[in-house]
Amino acid sequence: MTIEHHEPPGDKHATIEIAGIDLNFQGFDPETRTPTGGKLAKLAGFNSDQRPYVFQWRNDGDLEELRDQEEADLRSGTRFIVAVADGTNRIAIEGESFDWPADEISGAVVRKLGRIPSERGLYLERTDEPDRLLGDDDVVKIRKNGIEQFRSGKPQTWELNVQGKKIVSITPVISVVDALTRAGFDPNAWIIILKIAGQPKRQLSVGDEIDLRAPGIEKVRLTAKDVSNGEARVAPSRDFALLEVDEAYLDGLGYAWETRSSDGHRWLIIRDYPVPDGYTAKATTMALMIPPTYPQTEIDMFYVYPPLQRVTGGAIPATEATQTIGSRPFQRWSRHRGSVVPWNPQHDNVVTHLALVESSLIKEVGE
Repeated sequence: MTIEHHEPPGDKHATIEIAGIDLNFQGFDPETRTPTGGKLAKLAGFNSDQRPYVFQWRNDGDLEELRDQEEADLRSGTRFIVAVADGTNRIAIEGESFDWPADEISGAVVRKLGRIPSERGLYLERTDEPDRLLGDDDVVKIRKNGIEQFRSGKPQTWELNVQGKKIVSITPVISVVDALTRAGFDPNAWIIILKIAGQPKRQLSVGDEIDLRAPGIEKVRLTAKDVSNGEARVAPSRDFALLEVDEAYLDGLGYAWETRSSDGHRWLIIRDYPVPDGYTAKATTMALMIPPTYPQTEIDMFYVYPPLQRVTGGAIPATEATQTIGSRPFQRWSRHRGSVVPWNPQHDNVVTHLALVESSLIKEVGE
């Protein structure tokens, strides 16, 4: 009696996808709805002497090994992984076990196999140490005679205060360049100081990295590379509006601020502006004179009311003059950018000028 083989009803065959252990899939035409493991290996470019492993990546997420003569039902999945290896190793992703035809696996492949969305963190489980957070480019050596277990979870984040702005990092180590750029500062324009609780302040360079896991990290503070005392520039009167980046920064820090014209000048007024320890006041009203052609023209100096005085007493240089703003006499701090890092309208704004303000305030009390 002759036994006839019949294809499943429907289309004669369907397009399939085959990848190696990198999971970069390519399309193939198997010319049948029930290709064998040997047929799939041949489509992938292997011969029978190489004895590759063939796995069907099923629609339910499982990896099912196919022998040379074993047929795959394409209704269960049209993706296949074909690779030559000395043997398979056991891994588990979100509690589901897989045989993997390689001695190592990357974070990107684990994420694809486990169908883990990008917004969730990927972790390699450990027993005697914290679970290891994996990036897509991280490669894990799979233990022999054991099982590597992976899980997803809400990604851990680390925070860093950069000149009053909170930076959130999804990696425990952040470069100085990345931290300052994300905070809106030119990394090359400032002296960069890292403050860690219980330790002396440490100056950083633009090539340094900051390990946010280190205990006691408080903040990064910026000091202008070149600040000199001198006379003020007088700007003509004109109505104005702040840049979007300025407003976002001020709102992000929760400042009570306003812009207004007074006495022939344009002013940014920040109320309850905090000042560092070492002054008789904890806060003051800060005023910045905004030139009509800002940001093409730089912001110069700053003004405070009531006047600031050191706890230890003694005159503060270049603060003797006053400026009337709305009938109040503001103390003028004659602080200007020097020639080393001049104003750059492409990068400088209210945000960067407030960094100069803070560095000037800190300098006078030696914090």
